[in-house]
Amino acid sequence: MLHLQFTPFPFLETERLNLRELREDDAQEVFIQRSHPVINKYIKRELAKSEADALDWIRKQLERQLRSEGILWAISLENTSRLIGSACFWNIEPEKEKAELGYSLHYDYFNCGIMSEALVPIIDYGFNVMKLKCIDAYTNKDNAASRRILEKIGFKRNIPFENEFVSKEELEYNVVYTLDSRTKSQEAIRY
Repeated sequence: MLHLQFTPFPFLETERLNLRELREDDAQEVFIQRSHPVINKYIKRELAKSEADALDWIRKQLERQLRSEGILWAISLENTSRLIGSACFWNIEPEKEKAELGYSLHYDYFNCGIMSEALVPIIDYGFNVMKLKCIDAYTNKDNAASRRILEKIGFKRNIPFENEFVSKEELEYNVVYTLDSRTKSQEAIRY
């Protein structure tokens, strides 16, 4: 069983990116992330209507993190602090040593390799620090770019899970990808 604690926050970095803790002063960028129709085209959620909605969402994420129920990294370019995306572990199941991966990116950075680059150290953190045995990622059936990102970093479509839980509401529009710590290939996890 997992015993999680996300303090101090695990700052991660890559060649081009800083993966830092979400802050209240990210509200303007979070509002864009959670309200823009291009960014949210494949995400079934209520859109943010104001920066106040975004600030409320930030506070909920930070509270969830304090309770060790999830962790979210704000993605920024190496020499800036401006949020351009986020990635998280949520729906953590400590008894199954499992979590769900979520991510979002500003449309100005689509098709630049940013998200696959960001996910590599996050997945490494999940397996090696959090001690997850399995990471799932739900993505819209029609979101070819997201599916390519997951496949590029080693995730495989989990058709047996989809068939077993066909009644899950999310599976009406999503497919499920899984990366298992016992079968992941370090060679597959690259950007």
